[in-house]
Amino acid sequence: MAKDYFQNREISWLRFNERVLLEAMEDHVPAFEKLKFVSIFVSNLDEFFMVRIGSLHDLSMLKKDVLDNKTGMNATEQIDAVLTMLPDIYKEKDDIYESVSKELKKYNIRQLKIEELNEKQKKEARDFYFSKIDQLVSPQIVDINHPFPFLENNKLYVFAHLERDGEKVFGIVPVRFTYPTHLVLTGDHLDYILMEDIILEQTENIFKDYKVLSKNVIKVTRNTDFTDDRDTWEEFDDYQEYMKRILKKRKRLDVVRLETFGELSNESLKFLLKKLTLDKKAYFPLKSPLNMGYVFDLVDEIPKAIKKNILYKDLEQYNPSDDMDSVIKSVKEKDLLLSYPYESMDTFLELLKEAAVDPECKSIKITIYRLAKNSQVVKYLCQAAQNGKEVTVFMELKARFDEESNINYANILYEEGCNIIYGFSEYKVHSKICLITFRNPKNGDLYYITQIGTGNYNEKTAKLYTDFSLITANDEIGLDATDFFKNMSIGNLNGKYMHLFQSPTSLKTGFLEHMEAEIEKGEDGYIFCKFNSLTDKDFIEKIVEASKKGVKVDLIVRGITCLVPKNEMRDKITIRSIVGRFLEHPRVYIFGHENPKIYISSADLMTRNTEKRVEIAVPILDEDIKKKVLDYMNNQLRDNVGGRIIGKDGEYEKITEGSRFASQDYFLKEAEEKRKQKIFREIKEEVTEKKEKKENIFEKLLHIFKK
Repeated sequence: MAKDYFQNREISWLRFNERVLLEAMEDHVPAFEKLKFVSIFVSNLDEFFMVRIGSLHDLSMLKKDVLDNKTGMNATEQIDAVLTMLPDIYKEKDDIYESVSKELKKYNIRQLKIEELNEKQKKEARDFYFSKIDQLVSPQIVDINHPFPFLENNKLYVFAHLERDGEKVFGIVPVRFTYPTHLVLTGDHLDYILMEDIILEQTENIFKDYKVLSKNVIKVTRNTDFTDDRDTWEEFDDYQEYMKRILKKRKRLDVVRLETFGELSNESLKFLLKKLTLDKKAYFPLKSPLNMGYVFDLVDEIPKAIKKNILYKDLEQYNPSDDMDSVIKSVKEKDLLLSYPYESMDTFLELLKEAAVDPECKSIKITIYRLAKNSQVVKYLCQAAQNGKEVTVFMELKARFDEESNINYANILYEEGCNIIYGFSEYKVHSKICLITFRNPKNGDLYYITQIGTGNYNEKTAKLYTDFSLITANDEIGLDATDFFKNMSIGNLNGKYMHLFQSPTSLKTGFLEHMEAEIEKGEDGYIFCKFNSLTDKDFIEKIVEASKKGVKVDLIVRGITCLVPKNEMRDKITIRSIVGRFLEHPRVYIFGHENPKIYISSADLMTRNTEKRVEIAVPILDEDIKKKVLDYMNNQLRDNVGGRIIGKDGEYEKITEGSRFASQDYFLKEAEEKRKQKIFREIKEEVTEKKEKKENIFEKLLHIFKK
């Protein structure tokens, strides 16, 4: 029988995504940022169906039930639980979208339907369709002579029920990904209409030989969760070719959800469910847009005078390297911890740039999971290779939805002379570690700078996600990193290290041992963890055990938590979640009050991270950085604006005690203060320099006068 403090991960994730949606109802969130939260909710839910529901769909087709090891639910029961919750959440989405749209109308920003356009706007939409879209449209009739077409994943279609000469058929018109997502209409206001609505209006013209009985915009979501089959993989000599085949296969997997704008007619619904082999429970009619990626493109259309009232203030990061003559020289003197996005990733990029041309630098080794477009990391790695440095890149080709990008970057790096290693077929390399090795020309000794982070080497997400990046010249950590990369090169996942924990071997046992040490302290023990998701049953049981022994446990879990503290457990275990402008992404583990052991890591406490991936955790050894991390976490524990507490039923509850405090705003102000101090120092130095110049001129004049 399942224990009452366990929560199914899919249910927990749905509650988290609902929490993201509800952020659009908060008064402190600017109006257009609210629309962004609705858009994020939609894209999150799309991916959830593609991956999680897709995976459960596959499991449900097995002859033998595969049970959730915490709740005992089989795959079908989990899918049913999700589908049962969704209608209410979708209604929330429709209502919130309507509410946010009304708020944006106050700023003259309006998404209009065809019937809301004035005559001039209708002509503009019609002219746009016939000049830009009409010749590209590919309509299809579905009848006995025309089979049902393949509907692409998350692509919009106009679906029509048609009649001619007493015979009823169906028509389908793709809304191509290459079309603009929306049309901004001329006029004083920022009025826009979605492309699917423009095409929907032209249904009668497209199928002009038919009577249109009903018409809707539809969208199907397909399972994109593929099985990385070892037997299939061994058929390929080239791992890149294997991954390319997997990507093609992914596009044609089963449909797991049908969404429509407005209710389908009974005939249309019956027809689609049959053709898609889909249960009616997986059909969801909406009153708000099905795809909302257009929201982020729309930002550029907003007048600057309005932007300042409806968007967050532009992010201005503090860049520590601006205060350094050299990042390499500074890190050799003292460890550095970057806190993204408040501090800039440019400092790490400057480190790579310096290393690429430093004659003492002999090699750079790095693990890569996700990269930005036009990656500066790749640029400097290529420069280093061109300058004769040995550059080794462990490129993960199974980073979901970034596989193609990583294949392309691997080819670029290879062409520039970098060594490329693709990792392991059974384990994703999710660690974020970079080792730069130098040789001292005076004595020939090697020395190291090691960077270990909680987030990807991605300049774009480093401005959107909160993360930590440790840069250290600690020799012992450098030697550990040397051993790690050597072990990775020979396929050894069971390496032994002085400081580093590594999954799938020592990370889980190492953290559990630290928790056990706190349990032995009883009420004097303390455990703090911040991460994205908690699903690993062993860690959940250990946390519950700690609470029973009187240990205080503070968890900040952004997303999934399969632990819901019950009854007296709630006196010792507090689970918080923070949602705000930036996506909370650091993984931090703290054990003990006095002289605490502090680690940052790439790993969540999920079974996939602790047992199925290559992850790294590194201890914070520098006392000043320890204090920085502890202060950061204490401020997050104070957050009662973006912060919520997990209630006894797994729902998110607002925090009412304490004066209003938003941790992300606090860190932004800290970064702003550092920038101001830098500017003041520069002004002071400039004034001093000018003063010294004046004094020198005065002395020279005095000297001439005396002569």
